[in-house]
Amino acid sequence: MIRNYLKIAWRNIAHNKTFSAINILGLALGMVCSLLIFLWIQDEFSVDAYHANGTRLYNVMERQLYDGKVVAAPSTPGLLSDELKKKFPEIEYAAGFSWEDQRTFTVGEKFNREKGRFAGADWFSMFTVPLLEGRPETALNAPANLAISRKLAENYFGSPQAAIGKSIRLDNQTDYQVTAVFENLPDNSSEKYDYLLSWQDFIRRNEWLKDWGSNAPRTFIQLHQARNGDLPDADRLEAKLKHFLKEVNPRMKESPFKIELFLQPFPEGYLYSNFKDGYQDGGRIEYVRLFGIVAVFILLIACINFMNLATARSVRRAREVGVRKVIGAVRSLLIGQFVGEALLLTFLALVLALGIVWLLLPVFNTLTEKHITFRYASPSFWATLLGMALLTGLIAGSYPALFLSSLNPIRVLKGSLRFGSGARLFRQGLVVFQFVLSMLLIIGTIVVYRQINFIQTKNLGYDRENLIYLSAEGNLVDKYSTFKQELLKSPGIQSMTYMDGTPTNTFGSTGNVQWPGKGPDVSIEFQFSTVDYDFTKTLKLNLKGRDFSKAYGLDSVSYLINETAARRIGYVDPIGKPLTLWGKQGTIIGLIEDYHMTSLHIPIEPLIIKLSPDPERKNIIIRTQPGQSREALASVETLWRQLNPKFPFSYKFADQEFQKLYRSEIVVGTLANYFAFLAIFISCLGLFGLAAFTAEQRTKEIGVRKVLGASVPSIVTLLSADFLKLVLIAILIASPLAWYAMNRWLADFAYKIDIEWWIFAGAGMLATVIALLTISFQSIKAALMDPVRSLRTE
Repeated sequence: MIRNYLKIAWRNIAHNKTFSAINILGLALGMVCSLLIFLWIQDEFSVDAYHANGTRLYNVMERQLYDGKVVAAPSTPGLLSDELKKKFPEIEYAAGFSWEDQRTFTVGEKFNREKGRFAGADWFSMFTVPLLEGRPETALNAPANLAISRKLAENYFGSPQAAIGKSIRLDNQTDYQVTAVFENLPDNSSEKYDYLLSWQDFIRRNEWLKDWGSNAPRTFIQLHQARNGDLPDADRLEAKLKHFLKEVNPRMKESPFKIELFLQPFPEGYLYSNFKDGYQDGGRIEYVRLFGIVAVFILLIACINFMNLATARSVRRAREVGVRKVIGAVRSLLIGQFVGEALLLTFLALVLALGIVWLLLPVFNTLTEKHITFRYASPSFWATLLGMALLTGLIAGSYPALFLSSLNPIRVLKGSLRFGSGARLFRQGLVVFQFVLSMLLIIGTIVVYRQINFIQTKNLGYDRENLIYLSAEGNLVDKYSTFKQELLKSPGIQSMTYMDGTPTNTFGSTGNVQWPGKGPDVSIEFQFSTVDYDFTKTLKLNLKGRDFSKAYGLDSVSYLINETAARRIGYVDPIGKPLTLWGKQGTIIGLIEDYHMTSLHIPIEPLIIKLSPDPERKNIIIRTQPGQSREALASVETLWRQLNPKFPFSYKFADQEFQKLYRSEIVVGTLANYFAFLAIFISCLGLFGLAAFTAEQRTKEIGVRKVLGASVPSIVTLLSADFLKLVLIAILIASPLAWYAMNRWLADFAYKIDIEWWIFAGAGMLATVIALLTISFQSIKAALMDPVRSLRTE
């Protein structure tokens, strides 16, 4: 029986090549979108999921209560990890972890800048990072120890075995011994590094980390496995940790600035990175859910397209059903036949979809910055494909199968077959549903595009064009003055300074700020940065008062503040007013107009800037003359190689670094464009099918109208009006849904566009024009038919 079903199905496919091709293409495109999204979602969930002890790993975070706000932050005191391990027996391992660091490695004549971190001695005991050489307990247990990746070991020494025990000079200053070589980190690791230095060395380099009031690095812990094999009780430990900082930092007991510790499961850190009012509030998981819904929507649109096209051919297959029923075919067998045809088409579409995905995957990986591959050896991958094909085929074939198998054989064979209003309304409902989904994608695409464009063109308060960043390292630290003087004489260079961090990523924050009249209960967190002379000139900041100047000997205790800081302090005219930072009393010499020092997701915060005489580990910021970037970079590189020959020359453009703040939004916007286009295209295939069905049903009516003198335009209008009503209904339904959804998305931005009425009008007009063009082909074809032939049609 199944063999006969397949034969009949194949004959129908071969006999109706155009119909079959459109159906297969529609289903294939739907599955291409769904499969790409599935692979992307699968990759998102795989990030950090490979750690064997993942269920016992936690990120220790701070919930900071100040200034009437509650803020969650991953930064913690540098001494926290060792202290927690001593005080809490539930903790098996604990390790501090620094921000990304770049240092120049020198081995013989080879030198290059590498990216790495500082990590606690327990790091390799906690995380599944296989050691090729060395032992987890001793890899990072001494200040001069260094663990490197397989890639670095092969680059500098030829192999992991040859690297162990060898010395590497860092920043041309200190020699470190390779005590471990670890396997290159997998692509699905959220933390990237090619080397690790010991936590003891990190504390030695940064004395301020010994102060319990200073926060910067992160802290990870691993809990002991419960005796009965259950997961450890993290909630009970979290309750003990909550006020731990008060015990180790007596100053906090009297301070209005309150800090509580809490735990976030490490596997959740990547997808649930956003916090609101101090508590977890989404993150990348929102995009995972969004695209999961989009995948389902597009697959549904493809299935509806199949239903409409199958319905359009129902008149031609009605007699086949009538004959089969007369000779004894029961309804269940007919349903099996039509579902079998749908499944065969679906599996053909799946083969085509796999080929398209295979071709598109490199482009998709570039777009999403992923390394997704087909997991041919994974049974779950093939099971998912099989499940997707079966589900798609069953959904797509269900309505045509039920509808055609229900036809009355007597009415069919007498030629008196008429379709009821219920069937018509159902088909129209499918079209409305398709265009509702398409409208949601079109409106969402427009809003995302406008918000990204707003971000990219908004005046940030400083000029990010023609700015380049360099790292102050090596001989450049001692020869900075010479470097600056010579560079300012070079072609293409306009001005130069340095600062902690970058204009869009300040170095840190502090609440240790005093001023006359400050109340005992006032707690305000200030962003801060230390800079060189010419800071405001180089960034082209608007300034009242003056910048730091060598003409003023006391500028070491002078401060610049932004407008938000002045408002929070309560200074109407802050120039010349006193301010104390970290116990050093000074004077405010300049008021900077507010500029965005981080992404537009976050409101502008109070900022204090002080002068620093030491450029070490800071970012040199150079403003080039407009249109002379190439000449300027040539001048910088030439001087760099003269003064700092042992360090590789590298630079970054400020505008490119700014774009990285919105990498997720840009990827989402681009993907939304493609998915919206495909949704509309597949929807139009379905509309094409329904228009063909309607034209076929009204063939005799059209012939009569033409005989009575109806013109071609009037018939086209008659046939098109009903479909345009459906599109209009879809627009009315989709608009409020899109407004709600996009308002929720925009809520994550502190600075955002308004969703204006013309967005909905424009999207509606676009959908209407596309639908009209789709319908007009069938309408014009029907209107031009010879009325004699129309009236002869049985």
